[in-house]
Amino acid sequence: MNILIADTLPEHAVKGLEAAGASVDYRPKTKAEELAGVIGAADVLVVRSTEVPAAAIAAGAKLSLIIRAGAGVNNIDMKAANARGIYVSNCPGKNSVAVAELTMGLLLTVDRRIPDNVADLRAGKWNKSGYSKADGVLGRTMGIVGVGQIGKEVVLRAKAFGLKVKAWSRSLTDEQAALLGVERAESVLELAKECDILSVHLALKPETKKIVSKEVIAAMKPNAILLNTSRWETVDEEALYEAVKEGRLRAGLDVFSGEPEDKSSPFTNRLASLPNVYGTHHIGASTEQAQYAIADEVTAIVKQYIARGTVRNWVNRARTTAASYQLVLRHYDKPGVLANVFNALKTENINIQDVENIIFDGSETAVCTLKLAARPSDYTLQSIAARSSEIIQANLVAL
Repeated sequence: MNILIADTLPEHAVKGLEAAGASVDYRPKTKAEELAGVIGAADVLVVRSTEVPAAAIAAGAKLSLIIRAGAGVNNIDMKAANARGIYVSNCPGKNSVAVAELTMGLLLTVDRRIPDNVADLRAGKWNKSGYSKADGVLGRTMGIVGVGQIGKEVVLRAKAFGLKVKAWSRSLTDEQAALLGVERAESVLELAKECDILSVHLALKPETKKIVSKEVIAAMKPNAILLNTSRWETVDEEALYEAVKEGRLRAGLDVFSGEPEDKSSPFTNRLASLPNVYGTHHIGASTEQAQYAIADEVTAIVKQYIARGTVRNWVNRARTTAASYQLVLRHYDKPGVLANVFNALKTENINIQDVENIIFDGSETAVCTLKLAARPSDYTLQSIAARSSEIIQANLVAL
């Protein structure tokens, strides 16, 4: 199996993949526009932040799996991958602690103006009176937007700092909030109104784009702190710029619009230049611990794919389909049984959306579940059931 790694991974990951029997082409400085030209005969593509455009996917004649060495997959053209039937996999949860650590670091940085302290000391300036005016975080209320694995890790650390924690997530229930030891908010807007600190931990999806909207930013308390270590698009950057420029808010940010893809080009962002914004270079996941954990997960994904042909952490599998009926067949486990059923459905031009076939102990019989896009005619159902030497029972259920 040929693997192209188009981003930086620890050396032990490359060696682990080679030990698993893969041929590895390691090109850590590949840019998005170069990817189509180097993908060649790769079966598997591994990236971190490198963009994977449709052109690169189309150029990969043998490409069958793209692995994002991280959690979010917004740097991969998912529509193009889906159209080609290419698996997309990721490494969820492996960088959660690293991102949570940076979140707390940014909070203290904003409150204590640590970079300004350091800059003045290095310049030979002593300004103890000016830098002694921090608010402190003990007893303040922190709002967590998104309680996936990263959000949960932030909750643990916030509570350790003596912060009161409120949280919002679409899936968060009162029971789950109680288990986390937080108060559940009904909306992001409610969090903004009630919290001294608002911290964003959401994957980028159409429904999360600018979820911290102009309205939400306007509702935040005067001098409140906004932290974002997720994706810049989750926040209305223009609205945040105006609020910080006016002196109403402070911000600690790891993500900005206009980030250079190659990690070292000149960078311009007017929000990042404001005095009440303390930023880092999109390094939330960039600790040795996190990178080793991610590298190990990439190796595990590839090993399973080589050994079993199945994909660990498969993210672009359809959660729902157009299936409106389910045909459940208990049948004898022998060649040709399902082929005959498939042919019967084909004559009516009925598409099968999903198939699961499970064998009973003894390997004499099995049960097959077919999710169908349309209802078969009574004639077809009767003809399937009439094959008594093959079919034990056929049962159609409307979904």
